[in-house]
Amino acid sequence: MSYPHDPNQPPNYGAAPGYGQQPYGAYAPGPEPDNNLVWAILTTVLCCLPLGIVAIVKSTSVSKLWAAGDFAGAQKAADDAKKWAMWGAIIGIVGSILIVVVYFVFAALIIGASATTSTY
Repeated sequence: MSYPHDPNQPPNYGAAPGYGQQPYGAYAPGPEPDNNLVWAILTTVLCCLPLGIVAIVKSTSVSKLWAAGDFAGAQKAADDAKKWAMWGAIIGIVGSILIVVVYFVFAALIIGASATTSTY
């Protein structure tokens, strides 16, 4: 007798065929990659808003791609999220240091200029 489904399993009425299953021949190569969402959010809030937003968008797509069976795409999105978060943090830190240096240079120029001017 030919069964349309496994006779040891109850029939899956109402579910789409293949719902929740991996595509034929696809298997998860390991655990889902880290989406780096925490780093993306910290970069957005503390360092560099535009690059942090890109990192958040990339990191939120990791789980969606993994669930769809696009394991290579999920890994690439995770790597991209990490890259954008790192660049945002580096730019934010370097920018902050430059702002502090420029502030002290201008403060020194102003103090030096006011010390050499005569009030007579």
